[in-house]
Amino acid sequence: MYDPEKAHYMSATAILVKDNKFLIAKRADNLKSFPGQWTVPGGKLEKKDYINQPKDTSVHWYNLFERVVKREVKEEVGVNVNNIQYLTSLAFIRNDNIPVIIMSYYAEDHEGEIKLNPELTEYAWATLEEAKKYPLIEGIYEELEMLDNILKGKEHKEWKKSE
Repeated sequence: MYDPEKAHYMSATAILVKDNKFLIAKRADNLKSFPGQWTVPGGKLEKKDYINQPKDTSVHWYNLFERVVKREVKEEVGVNVNNIQYLTSLAFIRNDNIPVIIMSYYAEDHEGEIKLNPELTEYAWATLEEAKKYPLIEGIYEELEMLDNILKGKEHKEWKKSE
């Protein structure tokens, strides 16, 4: 039986890394969620991401969020990503009351030239310090901090609000 208390949109995002810089992009001003703010590429899990694929066990499909990351990064910024690693997870309630769960990943291994889709209007490769100058969606900067620590070999800690 369908239980609306357990129903969510599922999304995945990816922070791409190149030369110690992070790819961030500006969302178009006409989008419903976070218009004009800067973010990282990502999007919703769709049934088509697995339903027509062979199952990995007799009943399961594995690596769904990694597939979403690959598809969404390609669609939004035009590059192919490999070696996708988990960073953190979050939830929010959209303006239309739909709950969303987001799995956040990162990838240092990617190929291709940046080509933005119409949902994104600008992009930048920014250091952690440079990222402070952009109006990022709340929480993204802390994800960049987490990843910066990982890349510097520091302990991987849970997401925490910056002071």
